[in-house]
Amino acid sequence: MILPQPSNRMAQVIQPVIPQVTALLQRHTDALSLAQGVAAWGPPAEVYERLSRDLSTAPIQTGAGAELDRYGAGLGEPKLREAAWRELKDVRQLDLDGSTVVVTAGSNMAFHSLAQVICDPLSEVILPLPWYFNHAMAIQLAGATPVGVNAGLIPDPETLAAAITPLTVAIVTVSPNNPSGVVIPASVLEAINRLCVRHGLFHISDEAYAEFVYGEVPHWSPGRVAGSGGHTISLYSLSKAYGMAGWRIGYGAVPNQLVESLTKVQDTNLICPPRLPQRAALAALAAGPGWCLPRIRGLAHRRRQLLDGVDAACQSGLDAGLMAIPDGAFYGLLEFAAPRGGAALMECLVRDYGVAALPGESFGLVSPPGRQVLRLSYGMLTENGLAEALARLFRGLKELARG
Repeated sequence: MILPQPSNRMAQVIQPVIPQVTALLQRHTDALSLAQGVAAWGPPAEVYERLSRDLSTAPIQTGAGAELDRYGAGLGEPKLREAAWRELKDVRQLDLDGSTVVVTAGSNMAFHSLAQVICDPLSEVILPLPWYFNHAMAIQLAGATPVGVNAGLIPDPETLAAAITPLTVAIVTVSPNNPSGVVIPASVLEAINRLCVRHGLFHISDEAYAEFVYGEVPHWSPGRVAGSGGHTISLYSLSKAYGMAGWRIGYGAVPNQLVESLTKVQDTNLICPPRLPQRAALAALAAGPGWCLPRIRGLAHRRRQLLDGVDAACQSGLDAGLMAIPDGAFYGLLEFAAPRGGAALMECLVRDYGVAALPGESFGLVSPPGRQVLRLSYGMLTENGLAEALARLFRGLKELARG
């Protein structure tokens, strides 16, 4: 009997690394994770208060909250879109002329839907390396090609310009960056935005970590450039700053000319973003940056702990170092001497040393012989947990380097 198989196209899509590391951690429950990109806190109390109020007014099939059981607006509930518009306009100071604010089931779905909208089968999308793996996957799922460009951790606009071909449809930037933690300066993002204008490209700006900045370089959105609304796609998420990863709500500003096509994709994917999480999102946005920032400032100590831990490990003989000072998000890229990398290294660290981290290969990084890279995330661990995780990691890397 011959069983039908997935399409050949799916074989070209890279394997997602998070399910792999999750499976490892399920088999080794005593392991500590430097892998998962999530903050330790949950949503504001106002979220649960709002949901309790809404649900208490929704008797079976009737009542003020019964509309939650029905399909909603494909691009998001009007009240949430209005709140997101005010936040983008007044707080983030985006130029929204020529743009429409939409709500999606997470920022990942927004990127996936937009890839479907802007890409043809032969299209190319430029991703400065290291890339975020779900971006590359979404482009491949659209039948297009992600073009990873070694333009530096702070991407050089001229290097990106040299990678543009007649097939290029967009350039993607992620700042603060996942996986490096680098905050890209405004001058660089503005230069990339001008580059997109010159070549008739979309600039997709992933700003899921916009609030997570610890150094002297502030976060800056290319959507602030006057007249950028017609070609700049600015994407945001409630998953990180508001501790709502499982609620799956993202929002963003997209050029008006994409809305009709985006509606087709949204309607096919999920009809509408889930309505109850949208109510929760309204309460979270009402709590605002004043709720998020004290929690994010608390991560500055974990960041310092990571920097000091790497320095101490190097002084004790580990041939390693961070590829850049991570002044944003809650990540760092550790480069080190090791004979093997990728999934084999990830499995070895979990199995033999009780610590998980993601390999650089997942982010499009190709290391020279004898060198490897890991992405380390400090967002989820306590002070003691992070200290123990780093101790396990550095012990493992030293022993693997000797072996």
